[in-house]
Amino acid sequence: MNEKTATPKGQAAPRQQKLRFNSANLKSSYCNMCNATSTREEVVLNFGVNQNWDQPSATPAELEVDLQHRIILSPFAAKRLSEALSQLVRDYETRYGKLA
Repeated sequence: MNEKTATPKGQAAPRQQKLRFNSANLKSSYCNMCNATSTREEVVLNFGVNQNWDQPSATPAELEVDLQHRIILSPFAAKRLSEALSQLVRDYETRYGKLA
């Protein structure tokens, strides 16, 4: 018997769980900037659109970014997101070359 799959006497074997995504309420939007802040209890990600791309080459005194979404995560969920994004970038660079 494989020790990794052995179940202690009197305990039921763990059930396989399937993950299914329901996209009925999914909304997509374009964002080209993200700002991250945190406290001890949460990580806050603000997503928005910087529409200053068409400004003259002179740097304006103030840039305005239209914030559109705020995602609040526990630090644990933020770490899992960070690891998932890191893997996604590694895979991307393997396929298409290093990002600058």
